Amino acid sequence: MMDYKTPGQLIGGLLKERGWTQRVLAVVLGVDETGINRLVADKRAVDAPMALALEEVFQVPAERFLELQRGFDLAMARITARADPARATRARLYGDLPVADMIKRGWIVAKDVRDPAVEPELLRFFGTNRVDDIEILPHAAKKTQVSDPASPAQIAWLYRVKKIASEMLVGKFGRQSAEALVPKLKQLLLAPEETRKVPRLLAEAGIRFLVVETLPGAKIDGVCFWLNDRAPVVALTMRFDRIDNFWFVLRHELEHVLREHGKTHVMLDAELDTSGSDPSMPEDERVANDAAADFCVPKKMMDAFYVRKAPFFHDRDILAFAKMINVHPGLIAGQIRRRTNRYDRFGNYLVKVRSSVLPSAVVDGWGSIYPVE
Repeated sequence: MMDYKTPGQLIGGLLKERGWTQRVLAVVLGVDETGINRLVADKRAVDAPMALALEEVFQVPAERFLELQRGFDLAMARITARADPARATRARLYGDLPVADMIKRGWIVAKDVRDPAVEPELLRFFGTNRVDDIEILPHAAKKTQVSDPASPAQIAWLYRVKKIASEMLVGKFGRQSAEALVPKLKQLLLAPEETRKVPRLLAEAGIRFLVVETLPGAKIDGVCFWLNDRAPVVALTMRFDRIDNFWFVLRHELEHVLREHGKTHVMLDAELDTSGSDPSMPEDERVANDAAADFCVPKKMMDAFYVRKAPFFHDRDILAFAKMINVHPGLIAGQIRRRTNRYDRFGNYLVKVRSSVLPSAVVDGWGSIYPVE
């Protein structure tokens, strides 16, 4: 059989082999002769029913007609279709960025993802004049130097944090005030409601503190960075509403501030709740983790308690130890959970604190949209 390129050429070749005219085929198939003319001229597509009818007449598999038709349609589409260089860019923007969630959060103003206003709003959000310069695109110049590779959702969250932080007014940052902050915070560890004082204390120390709800899939716990090398920013997501997680993440980020981490690159911390002092982790993260754990429960005391009581930790022992060191028992429970890798235990001690923190903090999320210029 000849190498036919289109279904019309194949039908024409089969007619020629049999010495049939198009009128004969029309009579055999019981269709109008004009329709056969259009088939042979490739002006009418061969559909599945027609392919089956031709199979009966010519004993050529119906799949052959349909394959030729598919190839012909694609070839014609390549000729007539106009290339859209922006299509790949839109695929990255709409495929990687959680645009629907950004609309829902009020970060960009649009009715839905199909709204023509989405792209201009993304330009405004990322502070650029060209779509190609939006930072999540691989060919865009990276403005945010992050300690670890960041996902598009994480970068979007960072942009929101930076915008809000840049408009906050706090006291002037000083090294002494920052160092004096830690013992002040230490006094708040006993009662969950004391967390309401955290935003004021950080502001008085010149640290811009805010709470921005994370985006789906971003898994961010907190971040530390500096504005103009003079104004430290600490932002939390509080995605885990637990007293142990709040104090651990907050103290972790404050250690970055005290050591001036985040001046050259953003210290973006994700999934801190399951992190430990793994020797393989970056040094700046390891020391921040150690400082956070020691702040919640002094390490030497925790080590001694763990050795004495493991593997059985009774409620009376946890409560007595917490009272002795003047912290909430949830902080003891959090340390035990980390050390034993048993996150199914002691949940009764892990009280919620978000409702205490948010009223006195700069907040974006949980139904609240922070107004930005």
